[in-house]
Amino acid sequence: MTTPTTTPRTGAVGVMLPRDLPRDQVLPFARRAEALGFDEVWIVEDLGFRGGIAQAAAVLASTARVRVGIGLLPVGARNVAFAAMELASLAELFPGRVDAGVGHGMPGWMRSVGAWPASPLTLLEEYVTTLRSLLGGTSVDVAGRYVQVDGVALDPATVPPVPPSLLLGVRGPRSLALSGRVADGTILAEPTTPEYARAALRAIDAPAAHSLVAYNVAAVSDDEGAALAQAREGLAWIGEPDWRPHIDPLPFADEFAALRAACATREEFVERLPDAWVRRLAVAGTPPQARATIDALFAAGVTSAVLTPLGADRIAALDSLATVL
Repeated sequence: MTTPTTTPRTGAVGVMLPRDLPRDQVLPFARRAEALGFDEVWIVEDLGFRGGIAQAAAVLASTARVRVGIGLLPVGARNVAFAAMELASLAELFPGRVDAGVGHGMPGWMRSVGAWPASPLTLLEEYVTTLRSLLGGTSVDVAGRYVQVDGVALDPATVPPVPPSLLLGVRGPRSLALSGRVADGTILAEPTTPEYARAALRAIDAPAAHSLVAYNVAAVSDDEGAALAQAREGLAWIGEPDWRPHIDPLPFADEFAALRAACATREEFVERLPDAWVRRLAVAGTPPQARATIDALFAAGVTSAVLTPLGADRIAALDSLATVL
C-alpha cells in the first residue's frame, strides 16, 4: 500500500503501540506508523509488560518526526525525582517530541505491588506539581503526605529546553478536575465517544488551553461487517464497573448495563453487542465511516485521536488505519 496523502485536520491522529508485540516488531511498528503519516505513537506501561520509559526512548531514537506519548506512568511506582530525571532526559535528547502521561494506575495492579495509597488523589496532586517544578529546572522542597523532596533540582545541564507536556490519565470526576487545574492535558482511556469527551471536559473545566487525548480500539476495512467484527475483540472489557463513566453519557447506557448483566461472560457480552453500539464504541467501519467518527471526536473537543490496531498482524493493520488520514 502506498503512503496516503495527509490532508488538513483539526487534531492529531496517533496509534497505540500494542503492549504485547513480539520484540522484533516493536521498532518496525513505530517506523511504519511514522512512514504512513501518523502524528503520534502512544506507549502504555501495563504491569508485567514492557516499561514505558524504555520503550519511549527506543521509539524516539528509531524515528525522526513522530511525537511519542507515554500513557501512562503510575505515580505510585516511581520516586518523583527519578521520574523527572528520566523524562527530562527524553525531552532533552528529543526536544518537542515527548508527552508524558501520569496517573493513579489500575488499583488491582498497584495493590499487587504494594503501591496503592490511602489517598490516590493526594498522591497524584503532590506528584504532578512536584514533577512539573523539577522539569522546569526549579529547586524543590516538598514535605507532603506522600512526596518528600528536600532541595532537589535537575542539574542545569540536563534541564530540557522544551519540557515534556504533562497529562493525567484519569477518569473520576475529582481526578478530572485535578487534571484541569495542574496538567497540560488529559488522557481518556478507551472507549472515548464524543459524549464521554464532552462530559470529561466539563469535569476538567481547565482555565487555559488543555489537550484531550482519546484512546479507541480501531478497525478499518472496505468491508464494514469485517471491521465491526474485528472491533469487537477490543471491547470485551468495557462492560466492567470501572468503565461505567465511559458509558453513562450514552443514550443506550441503561440498555448496555442490562445486556452486560444478562451475559455470563465477557465473550458472550461482546458477541451480543449490537452493531450500532460497536460503531459508537470504536473507530470502526469503512474509511469514510472511521473518518467521520474521528471528526466527531475532534468536534467534541478531542485534540488527539489515538487508534489501537487489532488483529494478528498489527503492523499490517496500520496500513488499513492509515486510510483515515
